[in-house]
Order: sequence, then structure tokens, then C-alpha cells
Amino acid sequence: MDLEFKVMNSKDAVNFLLPRHYSGRKPNISYAFGWYDNDGKLVAVCTFGKPASPQLCSGVCGKEYSTNVYELNRLCRTEELTQPLSKFVSYCLRELKKENLIIVSYSDSQMNHTGYIYQACNFLYTGATKQRTDKYTAGNKHSRHYDNEKQNGLRKVRSSKHRYIYFCAKDKKTKKKWLKSLNYTIQEYPKSQNKNYILGEFIKPIIIGSVTEEKDE
Repeated sequence: MDLEFKVMNSKDAVNFLLPRHYSGRKPNISYAFGWYDNDGKLVAVCTFGKPASPQLCSGVCGKEYSTNVYELNRLCRTEELTQPLSKFVSYCLRELKKENLIIVSYSDSQMNHTGYIYQACNFLYTGATKQRTDKYTAGNKHSRHYDNEKQNGLRKVRSSKHRYIYFCAKDKKTKKKWLKSLNYTIQEYPKSQNKNYILGEFIKPIIIGSVTEEKDE
């Protein structure tokens, strides 16, 4: 099967993602890419957006380069696609080099994801985040967008996630500068048994009773 890579608009990307991706939530999209088959059918989508957390942006390579930090926040395919998604992600990264971006992406341990696609694309592995909790909000809203007065006192577990980083730099000089400023230790790639989620099956939140207040990222 010959496939065609294209830049796509965010609306079409969201329409593809929402019924399929396990998050069930619309991402913040700055760049969107599609993979299309011979009949023009969309078979995979990859999106990138600015993280909402300033701490995350400045935490990668410092405040000086925080504006360069973007997140690969969604990657999803149809069941018919048999070609490796790493080929698709590599195309997206090549296209983004002209934008001079520091890409961060996460593989969710709750979904039994290790990040083998990112490993195949030569991302840097910088360890896993700690499991923690966020305020539980109805309707799959993020806690930072929820009215505190309606808070029910419950907490939702935020699972540990493998963190990967890729320097989409225009030139080697910039890449070396970012690498020198990287605040995380580069580690060996983790290995475990990956498990594909069922398309259209959303992640089930783990809800617990109120605990000591934690600062949300």
C-alpha cells in the first residue's frame, strides 16, 4: 500500500482523533499531519501543540528555550494500517525541523505503552514521571479548566509516563546548544511488553478519595 503524507487542518485531525484515541479529549493543536491511502482515506494522524504548563516548557531546557518546547500530544491510526507508525512520525519530525522545535512526548504506563515508536525515531529517553493525583473533574475536563467551587473532593490518579525528547533543530549548532541545556539525564531505553489499546475505547479514570492537596502541573 502506497501512502501519502500531508499537512492537515486541526478540525479534520480532531474529527479523526476524538472517536478513536483513548484520551477522549481534544488536544491543543499547532501542527497536524495525516497519512492517507491510495483512495485518499485518512489512516493515521499525528498532532503537536504547545503544552499548557509553563513549568513543563521551562523544565526541558530552561526558560531561555521554553518557547521552543512543543508536545507530540496525539498519535493514532486506523486498524487497517499495517505499516509502522515510526515511518509516519519520522516524516512529521522532518517537516517540523524548519520550525526549530524541542519536542516532548509521553508514553502512558496505564495503557501499557513503553514508547517503542519514539525509540525507533531516535528520541532521547529521559526517565518516567512519578504517579500522582489531580482533582477529579466530570466530563473529562482537565482540572486547570474546572471551577474549583464545583470540586467534589475526589482525586484522579495520573499514571507514570515515560518521557521522550527530540530536537527538531534547523542545524547541528542549535541541537548541540539544546543538548547542553537539557535538564534531564539521558537514560537507556526501557523495555517491556507493549499492548495496543482498542480504538474507540477510552481510558478509565482511577478515582480515589480526597488526599493532601498537590500542586497541579
